[in-house]
Amino acid sequence: MSILEAFIQAVIQGLTEFLPVSSSGHLSLFQHFTGLSGESGIMFSIILHIGTLVAVVGAFYKLIWALIKEFFVMLKDIFTGKFSFKNMNPERNMIIMIIVALLPLVVFYLLLGDVYKAVASDNDIIVEGCCFLITALLLFVADRRLNGKKTKGDITAKDALIIGTLQGIAPLPGVSRSGSTISAGLMRGLDKATAVAFSFILGIPAILGGSVMELKEVTPADLNLSIPVIIVGLVVSAVVGFLSIKMVQWLLNSDKFKIFMIYTFILGVVVLTVGIIELVSGQSIVTLLF
Repeated sequence: MSILEAFIQAVIQGLTEFLPVSSSGHLSLFQHFTGLSGESGIMFSIILHIGTLVAVVGAFYKLIWALIKEFFVMLKDIFTGKFSFKNMNPERNMIIMIIVALLPLVVFYLLLGDVYKAVASDNDIIVEGCCFLITALLLFVADRRLNGKKTKGDITAKDALIIGTLQGIAPLPGVSRSGSTISAGLMRGLDKATAVAFSFILGIPAILGGSVMELKEVTPADLNLSIPVIIVGLVVSAVVGFLSIKMVQWLLNSDKFKIFMIYTFILGVVVLTVGIIELVSGQSIVTLLF
């Protein structure tokens, strides 16, 4: 993999991991049309995800630090018998709700993990097109619910389960993890800042878990990455990811979130059309055109 290829994939990852347009879907399209799904794909994907995790920490470091401190206080209360669900501060409530929201993801992975892998590794892009349209639908519904009042202390278990359930379908290429979870939060009445913060912080254990599971599939061939390629992947995905988070916050606060709905709808229609043409013709669209 060249530095330019690493740079392009890192930009795609940094942009689409947090913009509600699906990073897996865009990377799948990039690899489909360029053939760059090669031997170093798994390891480089893990590196890009580490970069995006750095972006989340950078964007929400104050809240994350507050949650970490409260987590250890909560553990102390549990072991000393002082813990109570009725008297939780906002940070503790958010911690509990993040744990609740992760439960559906575990269930989805156990039941549909092989399905997700099969879809991600197939040779057509019809599923990607359909999934982009699903993302557009979720964003369309969420755009009608931008005036929620719930903050991190008001999130309920039902809210968390619904958000977590939509995160559970996000491994499908074309379904945006951030788009589905932010949309679910807005539909459940979370205010804009809380919906964004809950979505991105919820993504930390999800992304870490996914990266750990990918590690067991790494082969010696996957490790053939040069140091410059690794550095470019980490730095570019982190910087672009941080800027993407800020863009999401700005667009949501400016009531311009529908931009992503329009984009994913148009992209979904185009990708679905191209996928059908390729299926019928039996050839790549690149071959047909050039």
